[in-house]
This record gives sequence, structure tokens and C-alpha cells, in this order.
Amino acid sequence: MSPDSYLVGLIGSGIGPSLSPALHEREADRQGLRYLYRLIDIGTLGVPPERTGELVRAARDMGYDGLNVTHPCKQQVLDHLDVLSPQAEALGAVNTVVFEGNRATGHNTDATGFAASFARGLPDAALDRVVQLGAGGAGAAVAHALLALGAGRLTVLDAVPERAAALAGSLNLDFGPGRAEAADLLDIAARTAGADGLVNATPIGMAAHPGLPLPADLLHPGLWVAEVVYRPLETTLVRTARALGCATLDGGGMAAYQAADSFRLFTGREPDTARMLADIADLTSTR
Repeated sequence: MSPDSYLVGLIGSGIGPSLSPALHEREADRQGLRYLYRLIDIGTLGVPPERTGELVRAARDMGYDGLNVTHPCKQQVLDHLDVLSPQAEALGAVNTVVFEGNRATGHNTDATGFAASFARGLPDAALDRVVQLGAGGAGAAVAHALLALGAGRLTVLDAVPERAAALAGSLNLDFGPGRAEAADLLDIAARTAGADGLVNATPIGMAAHPGLPLPADLLHPGLWVAEVVYRPLETTLVRTARALGCATLDGGGMAAYQAADSFRLFTGREPDTARMLADIADLTSTR
């Protein structure tokens, strides 16, 4: 393809509602680019996550310029790339793959996306003690971002205890002993009672996974609540927390900032993040 023409895609499961195609294509249109963004849904294709590498190779062979990667493939893709950026390597998860010839480079724009959204949406939030639900690909990125933002102590809880423990261990190696810990989900009440903030980095709240990731009675007005899910923009968690008087952050900002960072990697052009944030607001209000 010409330098002004791009073919990119998204690999994941249940990605039909994704706004990534519209976010990328709208920004590309404003920059005068020909830009086609396609969805590669492993659920629709009947392909297990373990075959993510085959899809990446097929996309490269078909002339794709790059791919975004989402749940549940962000960690499955690691062994099928030639190079990892320092951040992707530290996180152990990839959400952006850039093809240059036969070389596939993995990046992670989730951490930078969450950090930018948090700084914009909850600039004065207390960070002494933060509880995070979810230790998967998105969870690893969010956890790194929180500690980089200055979180004093981060408690990670996950339905798979070993995954939470592994993430906490890697965080302590990167940020220093005692900065992160894993806790049992059975202990969630005590953890949230004394916390400054709560982050949901699980799929619970998505259109395909409705509901709350924790009992509503554990939310309290002294707790800020941040969400990574953005479809719907107002998840049950965000709505419930706001009604209880919590400061809240929806997943829209993270989606816009990580998309902008991916767009930059795919095209080498500078995106207008303000316009992409406006796109998120527009797209979620009309769909």
C-alpha cells in the first residue's frame, strides 16, 4: 500500500461493539488518509485464543500494516512476535502489533492510555491505597500505570489467584518491594473498606458480560472508581458508584488515548487526541 493507505485490524473475542474502527477511521479521514480497519473476531471465526499467532501471521502475509489485540489474546500473542517494545515486555501483554516487512513488533498502549485518562479525569485522586480487580492483559497495563502515577500500595484481586500473585510479584520487581500485593477475592470487603480507589480491569460490565464486578454495598463515597470498559460508556459499576457519591472515571478516555497511541504507531502521524476524545463521546451517545 502507499504511505497514505493503511490496512489494520483488531483481534479479539466479542469485539462487534468495538469503537476502534470508527476511532481510527475518523481520525484518518481528517488527515486525508485511506484507512481500512477490520475486525477479526475469534469467537465468530470459531478460533481459540491459542491460535492467535496464526491470525497474526495471516494478517502480515495479507499485507496488513498492523493490528490491535484485545481480550483474550493480549498475552497469547507474545510468543508470535519478533520484537517487543520495552513497555510491552515489562507488562507481558501486547495490544498493538506493527508490521514492517516480515518483522512484527509488539507494543502496549493500554498503560499510557489509562495514565493519560486518569490524569485528565481524576487529577486530584488520593493514591495511597488502591484496589484493582483483574490481573489479565489490561490489568497488567493499568497496574503499571497506577504505580507509575504514584500509587503507594496496590492490591490486585483476580478470579485466578495465581495470576494476581504473578502480577503483584512482577510489579514489586519493577517498582520496589511492597508496592503491590495479591489478595483473595474473599477478602474484597476489607480491602475496599480502607481503600482510596478501585479500578475494574475485568471484562465485567461489557455488553457481553453485564453486571457488577463486586457487591454494590462495598462501594462507599470516600472511594473513587475507575473503569476500563467503555461499551457501554456508563457501566453498571460507574452508574452505581456515581449514585453513591463516588468520583468516577469511565473507560472512554483510556479507549481514546490508547487508540491515538496505536494510530501514531501505525501511521507515524500525530493524532489529535482532543478530537478522538470528542469522537468517543459522540460514538457512545449515538450507538
